[in-house]
Amino acid sequence: MSLAFGGVAIGGPLLAFSPKTKKNLELLIAELPNAEVRNEDFWGFVKQAYSSSGSLLNLNNGGVSPQPKVVQESFIEYYKLFNQAPSYYMWRIMTKEIEGVRQKVAEFSGVNADEIAFNRNTTEGLDTIIHGLNLSKGDEVVIGNFDYPNMRQAWNQRVLRDGIDLKIVQLQLPMNDEDEMVQAYVGRFSKKTKYVLLTHVINWTGQVLPVKRIAEEANKRGISVIVDAAHSFAHLDFKVSDFNADYLGTSLHKWLCAPFGTGMIYVRKGKISELWPSFSPPDPRSDDIRKFENLGTRNIGAELSIGKALDFHELIGSQRKAERLLYLRNYWIQQAQDIDGFQSFSPNNPDLSCALATVDIKGVEKLGQQLQAKYNIHTTDIHHEGVDGVRITPNVYTSLKDLDRLVAAFRSIASKRSKSQE
Repeated sequence: MSLAFGGVAIGGPLLAFSPKTKKNLELLIAELPNAEVRNEDFWGFVKQAYSSSGSLLNLNNGGVSPQPKVVQESFIEYYKLFNQAPSYYMWRIMTKEIEGVRQKVAEFSGVNADEIAFNRNTTEGLDTIIHGLNLSKGDEVVIGNFDYPNMRQAWNQRVLRDGIDLKIVQLQLPMNDEDEMVQAYVGRFSKKTKYVLLTHVINWTGQVLPVKRIAEEANKRGISVIVDAAHSFAHLDFKVSDFNADYLGTSLHKWLCAPFGTGMIYVRKGKISELWPSFSPPDPRSDDIRKFENLGTRNIGAELSIGKALDFHELIGSQRKAERLLYLRNYWIQQAQDIDGFQSFSPNNPDLSCALATVDIKGVEKLGQQLQAKYNIHTTDIHHEGVDGVRITPNVYTSLKDLDRLVAAFRSIASKRSKSQE
């Protein structure tokens, strides 16, 4: 049922696909052969659902992804509605609608709705968790050398403030052996270890961590598990419940393609009351997950449009999307292998790989700047723990022709380098 406020229907058109878009996608999905990941007609239609540039090739979707047009339209319609009477529509009417979105996201994640809280991004979510934990001097926390800087900085602040001990797992990426990674973490566990932070997809290289297996080892030892799912949620095909973790944070404006500045945390129900919120509600020891949403005035329209983004994601399908993203990564990597000086910092094992890949061409300086200035290809530079290159991140709207353009640019750059060395 739809409700109309100020001439705008809420709960119907804003939370569902346009009939034409949905019908066309469903027809294409029904007609797909088994090798649907290679059906360029289908993915060409998906591309048209985005308002991507016709000239700039965006291959930094890992930083933040664009939204499908249907999500943009949803956000704009909410924005228009709220501007008719902000405090009335945002606070008295539409805050109730967020509960429907919460339930939807929770079902997708395989957890209960009273374990999901919305916020702005992974950093805010995981920092809320890290700073809210009860830790004392001498307590140990295990983290990795490739964890995201904002998380490591939060833990370092706890070291300064509380005297906790950080144990750093030294990974040597890329790694293609699951057992080796599991043992790298288990080898840092001790009787003093209280928490372990596991980055599901490492942002620097696209390395996938065997989180489920490491979490199982942590659970055996009574160690609480925190998962950084910034780059894996709605990218890889999994449920939050698969990990048996106690805490998880992610950004919904990355792979779910929700509005900018939307994220969420998962906190296991039994852990909510003992986790301190960053912005204190009336009862900071409450077991109500909403205590982590005590943020004052915030972007309600963006949060409501998360439901639209999830509709779009589920219409494609989690497995189909994950397989397509890996296919795109492998497509261009395989073509680039024979380029003189080409080097990849990402794993070859398909079970430990994803859309992200970081590469370099030996002897080429400022590769990312050249791609941008000379070929109008947008990437991001990576410099961390011996990994020096550019990260290439396609998304579902990226075509094979786009990736051919990338490989051609690499070949051109490598050729010019060779000629300059003659």
